[in-house]
Amino acid sequence: MVDTKMTKSAGEHWVASVLARHGWGVALTRDGLERTDLLAVHTSERRPMIEVQVKTANYVGGTTNWPLTTKSQQPELSTREWFVMVIMPSSPVEIPRSFIVPRNHVAAAAWLAHMDWLTAPDAGPGKRNVGPNRSRVNAEAWAWYEDRWDLLLAPTTECPVMLPKWMQEASLLDRVARNPDYSWQHPWQENPPVWG
Repeated sequence: MVDTKMTKSAGEHWVASVLARHGWGVALTRDGLERTDLLAVHTSERRPMIEVQVKTANYVGGTTNWPLTTKSQQPELSTREWFVMVIMPSSPVEIPRSFIVPRNHVAAAAWLAHMDWLTAPDAGPGKRNVGPNRSRVNAEAWAWYEDRWDLLLAPTTECPVMLPKWMQEASLLDRVARNPDYSWQHPWQENPPVWG
């Protein structure tokens, strides 16, 4: 059985090492700072700072996914909040995969994926009753964010939305975005972004 604390630690240290290679001075926040695992400042003249939450999942083939609770679905508080989703390979000599995603994109993906699944027309009555706090998002949702460390140099608001087309379509459905049983608290609900 995999030790989840070791997986979490390995992911955080992996991200810190890659950030350092990209010119970021990185500090681990230790446990207790909500929404942030790493704080970093870039060594360029502008010296931008970022907050990074790392989510690490062990590789399980095409079904690799991350649980994204309601805390992960909260909108950003600043334009410098990022997630790095890490897939930890089964072999310790293989390189982890990393997806660099703005917090608002993660929050939207978690809600859209879960609510689309929960309210799918082909779901039988009473078969799916798990609320958004149990959302899970597969790796394919982040495909266009893979290894996009360059995105960190700009505010999150300048990052194009690169989520899958089906999520954009789901965001327009009342059963997903305006479901009367669940209240979606996200800036995209009233002000949809331009999808890239």
